[in-house]
Parts: sequence; C-alpha cells; structure tokens
Amino acid sequence: MKDGIGSILRRGDEGKHWRSRTRSHIAPDVVAPSQPVKQGQWANLPPELLLDIIRRVEESETSWPARTVVVFCASVCKSWRDITKEIVRPLEECGRLTFPISLKQPGPRDSPIQCFIKRDRTTSTYHLYFGLTPSENQSDKLLLAAKKIRRATSTEFVISLVGDDFSLASNTYLGKLRSNFLGTKFTVYDSQPPNDAVVQHNSLLSRRFHSKRVSPRLPACNNSAATVSYELNVLRTRGPRRMHCIMHSIPVSSIQEGGAAPTPTSFSRIIDEKSSPRLVSKGKETETYFSSPNQSSFGEPLVLRNKAPRWHEQLQCWCLNFKGRVTVASVKNFQLVATVDPSLNVPAAEQEKVILQFGKIGKDIFTMDYCYPLSAFQAFAISLSSFDTKPACE
Repeated sequence: MKDGIGSILRRGDEGKHWRSRTRSHIAPDVVAPSQPVKQGQWANLPPELLLDIIRRVEESETSWPARTVVVFCASVCKSWRDITKEIVRPLEECGRLTFPISLKQPGPRDSPIQCFIKRDRTTSTYHLYFGLTPSENQSDKLLLAAKKIRRATSTEFVISLVGDDFSLASNTYLGKLRSNFLGTKFTVYDSQPPNDAVVQHNSLLSRRFHSKRVSPRLPACNNSAATVSYELNVLRTRGPRRMHCIMHSIPVSSIQEGGAAPTPTSFSRIIDEKSSPRLVSKGKETETYFSSPNQSSFGEPLVLRNKAPRWHEQLQCWCLNFKGRVTVASVKNFQLVATVDPSLNVPAAEQEKVILQFGKIGKDIFTMDYCYPLSAFQAFAISLSSFDTKPACE
C-alpha cells in the first residue's frame, strides 16, 4: 500500500519539492482565496477508510527517511491533509518529528531528541541533522540551517528551514541569534509569536514555502524568545565556560507537576499593534523587533544554567557525563539544567534533568540532544552561541 501511495504522489505536482533532502516541508495551513484548492480523485475516498489508511501508515513509519510517506499523505489533497494533521500528535506526545512545525514544538519528556551539527568553515554555515551521527551515504535528515554573519558591533546567526536561503524575507526564515560586541550576551529572536492564543484570524498572512519572498509591506518579525549570557573570566583562570539562559517564551511553571510549555500548531507572522514594535531597515529587508512577553500574564520565565563539571585528577581535566554522546574535549561542551526557586516545589529529579547537551565528536561535527520544554529551534539557537568567539570568557 505504501509503495502505491508513493508512486501516486510522485506523479503529482504537490510532491515534487519533497524529493530534495534540504527542502522537506509542506505548504502552510492558510491558503490565499485567489488560489482555490484542487481536489483530485483521491479526495473521494470514504473518511473512515482514509482515516484507517493514514493511521496505519503513521504507526508503521516511525523514523526518517521512511516517515516521509506520512508527509506525502498530507500532500495529496486538503481532505488527506486535514486527516493526517488530526492523526499526527505534537512532538511532546509522540516523540516523532514529522512536519516543520515540530521544530518549534517542545521535545518529548521521557527521552531526548538526538541530533548532530555540521560546521562548514568556508561558508560560515551550520547544519542541524536528525540522528545519532553522520551517515556514510550522506542521506541524513536536515532539520535546520544557520549562517553566521559578522557585523561591525555584533555577530548574527540567521536560522532557516533550508540550507541555501538565509534571507530574512524568505518564507523559510525562522529566527536568528544576535550577540553583543564582546560575545558575552546573545538574544534569540523567533519569527513565531510567543502564544498562538493572541493570533487574530484577520492578522494571519498566507505563507507559501515554495515562494522566495513575502509581501514587501510586511517586515520580518523577531520576537525576543531567550537570552543567553556567559560570565566574564576576569581572573583569566582555566576552566569551562559558565552560562545561563533566560527563556522568555517558556514559563517556569512548565516544569512543575501538571505544567505545560507553549506548543504552536502552525506557522504565522503577526504584527500586533499593541506590542509597540521597533522597525529596523537593512537595505531592502525590513525587520520588526518585539520585546519579551509580559511576565504578569505569562509568568516567570524558565532559567537554565550549565551543569558544573567535576575535576578528574587522573585525566587532569574537567569532566561531564555525556553518556557516550561526546567524545572530544572542548571548551564548547556543555549541559543545561533548570534553575528554580525552592518555593516552587519542583522535584529534585526534574531539577537535575539535562534539558540540553552539546558537545564535540570530531572535526566540525557536534552532537546536540534536547528534550522538553525546549524545541529544536531554541536548542539550536542556544548551541550556536557556543560557536562565537568569546575572548573575555576564556
């Protein structure tokens, strides 16, 4: 049955862009009224039969690249798409990366999502792949890509869904990371609004992933999602970097018993007139910057800190237990855990749980494992901060 579905979809126009490994995404939810949705002969299947077919496919294909078939099902027509989205649960519940919005959703609670990052020094790009380690046939699943851009007073990492388009006006733009002059403080900007509940239907913009640009009247939105800070090493003592992260888009209540982290269900670019945005024009591209969410309505933000390593007398170095995922000593290696107030009654096991770990395994190859409440985008942005030069922290 799966072979039949795959051959049918390869003949259709809607599945053409899925053949590219670096452009694995589907069209957004909102469709412009001037472009009517075409329904083919496969839309006439009985809903009960279609539901059973897609559910069987979703349960059988649990990993990439076989899980591409699930995405193919959502590309057939609108009825197939609606049922597929109904069956596929959020990443926190199912633990499976499926659609691009999964990269903005918090990871699973029980087991981390294991990824690795490849750095290309010649192009100043960083590619995040899904999997334990790079495969020999170069068929790894690309999740995110970033390009490092040096400016006069700061450094920026522009994050995109694809590896060949880092324009801020592109529909593949997801956000960016910006440093200060010393490289000691970084701000994570997210193109996604902090809460889907504030999105108004009349403010939604129809975004189509196969187009390169959006309306020039709508600037790229940048919502302050997190702040990453590295402590200054004033005495120039040898040792690991000390860092902490303030997650403005994640409340600390998310790690309490019964708590939940914000989980977006669709991509959108929103301009909220009440948030007093700051417009910045850079050449032909215009950006809109928003401040962090109001704490009175959002709650206290989650704060992460790097787990303190221990000194190994025999090896004469600082050590952390990466459970075999990191094999090369590097000042970039770190593990992040939550920092909570004792009055919040967060279990001790939750406080010692490693939410994000990052480390080196070879030349220009690093592993990145993350879990709830961080998303792949947030984890990738925090990890990118480790690549920037920090002379005042070492």
